[in-house]
Amino acid sequence: MSSARFNLPDLGEGLQEAEIVRWHVAIGDTVKVDDPLVAVETAKAVVEVPSPHAGRIAALHGKPGDTVAVGAPLVDFASDAPATKAGPTTASGTVVGHMPVSDEEIVATPTRRAGAAAAGGRTRAVPAARELAKRLGIDVGTLAGSGRDGLVTVDDVMSAGLPGGTTRGASAAAESLASALNAALPATPSAMRPATSFAPDDGELEVLRSLRRAMAQSMALARDNVMECTVSDDADIEAWQSGADYTVRLLRAIAAGCRAEPGLNAWFDASAQGRRVFSHIDVGIAVDTADGLLVPVIRDVGNRTAAELRAEIDRLKVGARDRTLPASDLRDFTFMLSNFGVMAGRYATPVVVPPAVAILGAGRVSRDVVPVGDRIEAHRRIPLSLTFDHRCVTGGEAVRLLGAVIADLQQPS
Repeated sequence: MSSARFNLPDLGEGLQEAEIVRWHVAIGDTVKVDDPLVAVETAKAVVEVPSPHAGRIAALHGKPGDTVAVGAPLVDFASDAPATKAGPTTASGTVVGHMPVSDEEIVATPTRRAGAAAAGGRTRAVPAARELAKRLGIDVGTLAGSGRDGLVTVDDVMSAGLPGGTTRGASAAAESLASALNAALPATPSAMRPATSFAPDDGELEVLRSLRRAMAQSMALARDNVMECTVSDDADIEAWQSGADYTVRLLRAIAAGCRAEPGLNAWFDASAQGRRVFSHIDVGIAVDTADGLLVPVIRDVGNRTAAELRAEIDRLKVGARDRTLPASDLRDFTFMLSNFGVMAGRYATPVVVPPAVAILGAGRVSRDVVPVGDRIEAHRRIPLSLTFDHRCVTGGEAVRLLGAVIADLQQPS
């Protein structure tokens, strides 16, 4: 009987981990090549991982809700007969490697090697452990990591830093180790330290998962990489005909704005200090779901009819809330729209997610008092907030785009 291990393959999009949603198999089940093994959730979408191997399930590594790193063990197979090798398989955006028929691990390409890295590679260690080892004069490459797949942890370095029979004494060694550890680990701001006055019934820590964790990562990326600036104004829509489709009108107005100032329909590459301006307009629309925020993308907004835009909006909203959208519907937007005003709020500072350089926020429509000639009237108006990346977009470009958006919105139809 031969056995083999299948590691979580590279799911693409630069993603390094996924959360197990549900298993389609149980220990003892027999599967064929391409049978679904497990559904995992990434920052992009729910992805079905197919089996690259025919055989019997011997072990499952993880349960629903667990996060698995790319290259970490996922399934063990125990085959009762010589297995047939399967070529690379792609399903729902999943890239799966070949399945060997021996006792070796089954890995995807590319993969993370277990232990102290492949021959000639770099030992895998958490940053704090690497810094601590450096301060203690320990070669991290000599350590046997106790973490997942041989990852060297701070505890591993601490154990190596307090060897038995040290000539300087355990107390002195401990003091040196503590000093190095304090220097290696970042200080925790007082506002982030756990409070000691909370009663047990004040609630438990909720670990962010799936979409909320992805949102936290995206917002941290935006905070660290974008120089944001926001300008706001209002569009008078009193002339609109009854029954107008607000979202479709906003999309059409974005297309008009991007034609007036194409530089905001772009990506910025900070490492190359350059921007890529696009001729097509693909707008990512923020959709609020019970699990968190998703941003499905409406393609080629400038060349689609109002009916086509509405049909696509409906399709994407249903797919976002049901978590059935493929990864291709959740990537590569060139501009962003947050129509938060359907719930509440007038103005905001919406966040630009790189590499995009602009996002338009539309607030709650209200009836405002406005001067019309020598009299005063109450008109419906949409508050607009345009955030842009000031590293590659000038203030003049931003307000010209906003002006073109307003001019389009103020047309009767």
